[in-house]
Amino acid sequence: MKSTNTIIIGASAAGLASAACLKKEGIDFIIIERHGEVGTPWRNHYDRLHLHTNKTLSSLPYLKFSKNVPTYPERLQVVEYMDKYQKAFDINPIFNTTAICIKQEGNWWITETTNGSFKSNQVIMATGPFGKARTINFKGMESFGGKIIHSKDYKTGRDFKGQQVLVVGFGNSACEIALDLHEQKAHPALSVRSAVNVLPRDILGIPILQMGLLTAPLPPRLADKMTAPLVNILLGDITKLGLKKLPYGPLEQIQKDQSVPLLDIGTLKLIQEGNCAVFDDINHIVGNTVHFKGGEKADFDTIVAAIGYHKNLGEGILQVGKSRFADLDVRLNKQKYFGKDGLYFCGFWVSPTGQLREISLDAKKIAKDIKKQNLNKS
Repeated sequence: MKSTNTIIIGASAAGLASAACLKKEGIDFIIIERHGEVGTPWRNHYDRLHLHTNKTLSSLPYLKFSKNVPTYPERLQVVEYMDKYQKAFDINPIFNTTAICIKQEGNWWITETTNGSFKSNQVIMATGPFGKARTINFKGMESFGGKIIHSKDYKTGRDFKGQQVLVVGFGNSACEIALDLHEQKAHPALSVRSAVNVLPRDILGIPILQMGLLTAPLPPRLADKMTAPLVNILLGDITKLGLKKLPYGPLEQIQKDQSVPLLDIGTLKLIQEGNCAVFDDINHIVGNTVHFKGGEKADFDTIVAAIGYHKNLGEGILQVGKSRFADLDVRLNKQKYFGKDGLYFCGFWVSPTGQLREISLDAKKIAKDIKKQNLNKS
């Protein structure tokens, strides 16, 4: 059984950031990753994907994106950045190693994996909050003559050139997929299942998330009320596009639902110009005809279900009480059990100023707390 001060579970953004911060603090660690390379989620996303947060707010600790990378990096540029980050800090994960059980025995944490067992004083869970893809379940879908796929299996609109494609959902992935389909000569439509919030990605050339830092100290409801008039001027009345608006604003949405609003990068214009129809939630499917709850119906060749993922907080693997997982509904500095018994979570809270920025902040705080705990023990 290998021993170390800290074991990090996962080697994507949160795991790499945690490793770099531990190195800066001179703390010994082992990092394990179930796949064969770092940043696997980014390697597997659809081709057109861009960061929806600007690179200034999206770099990991101690290493900025290169100057030649655009404000909103492309998927492959993020992958290249993570590869560069791994090399810059000489991070050497034990790959193809999956955690099976993590439990506390005395003053130690025992992590059992597919590649042996590890003993550590601390554990950093860095696997991210998004786990298994939600199951696609539309009434009558077995009669559909075309292809139905989850968005995780969507790669490029080139695969659907000339087709009528229904994208189910109105999150950032769904709306960028609709754009990609249009750009690749397919004919997209959106099935919007619930009320939404929409924000412009930039205001007068300034990333809105960067501007959001100014209102971050305010209560979400107050901040939403302050920014609503400007957002309405820039985007107009989204209900005229067939969309339903949430009764509360985008920051309150993040706080209440732990879900992010759409950062519009052109989808509203696509709808306004008649290049992307908007339908209600799916009622049922008969053959290639999709019947919607609003009473409309239309024929499609393909359905892309951008319906998200189940939360994966480590239950079943991590042998701790349920209160530890409930703690992840708030940002790290408000967690009741932060660092208790040497257990830390990095990158699980959905942040209004961007997930990568929050990961960077989390990793620094965790490393400093581990150093403090080690000094107290010595």
